[in-house]
Amino acid sequence: MNDNYRVATRGSKLALIQTEILNRSLRNIFPSMNCDIIRIKSMGDIKRNKFLFSVNEKGIFEKEVDRAVLEERADFAVHSIKDIPTELDGDLVIASILKRESPNDVLIGKSKMKLEQLPKNSRVGTSSLRRAVQIKRKNHDVTVIPIRGNVESRVKKCIDGPFDALVLAEAGLKRLELSDQIIQRFSYLEFVPAPGQGAIGIVCRKDNKKVLGVLQKIEDKSTRYAIDAERSLIQYLNAGCRFPVGAIAIPNLRTKRITLHASVFSADGSQSINLKKSDVISNAVKVGKEVANDLLSRGAGDFAHEWREALEKWTVQ
Repeated sequence: MNDNYRVATRGSKLALIQTEILNRSLRNIFPSMNCDIIRIKSMGDIKRNKFLFSVNEKGIFEKEVDRAVLEERADFAVHSIKDIPTELDGDLVIASILKRESPNDVLIGKSKMKLEQLPKNSRVGTSSLRRAVQIKRKNHDVTVIPIRGNVESRVKKCIDGPFDALVLAEAGLKRLELSDQIIQRFSYLEFVPAPGQGAIGIVCRKDNKKVLGVLQKIEDKSTRYAIDAERSLIQYLNAGCRFPVGAIAIPNLRTKRITLHASVFSADGSQSINLKKSDVISNAVKVGKEVANDLLSRGAGDFAHEWREALEKWTVQ
């Protein structure tokens, strides 16, 4: 295959690395394929002074990138799955999901102390409400402070700046070759990650059958099942960055079963609802919907109301 394709992406270092991961996956199957990179500045990149939960709009990291695909300035776009809203434009589809990197969250810091060992009033930074509440549940004495910026700038703020420690996704650190900064790796069942964390998704137009066929050649089936379950959960729970939800699906292609773990938390972190459900792997979407309904029946809606009130107290560093 000698075709050239145009791939749209954000311009951050991590986004470009993820685009290169996509390109390598394609070249492994189509050695002569060439992808021209089109860098797009997203709303999330522009609104750096705002914390994610304060931007009351979905898709702030992917909308401008996907517009290039809709307007046929690009053939497809590459995203972190957790940045893709569950409601895509009707002309677009997640054509392919690459093999998932580690979904775990990790701790970095100036000291070699684990989160549970950090002394009172230690300043721990995070970009996510989900991480914030789980940090406090592990060490109530630390001070959790919101932080924005790309992964490299956040790491720098921790090493050289006012933060004692930082919790962020292991996948980003590994892709940026910053794994040597990790002090503690949290179990994804004890410190539940964001739905889709660690996975890369490729979006293209539904009517572009040729591109769809190419992209589906590089999809990881196991990851697709996991992401289908996790995205179904947040779709039916109607959860976004303003209501923290942790979820991780564990598919098993050998047994053809999938298990979805999900957690939601009260705004003060004192309460949580934790659920686990298994089904045949072909029912991944159904599992997500059922877990969402079970969470709502057990009071997740009340937690969401608490969070809307609590968010007014947060400021960004």
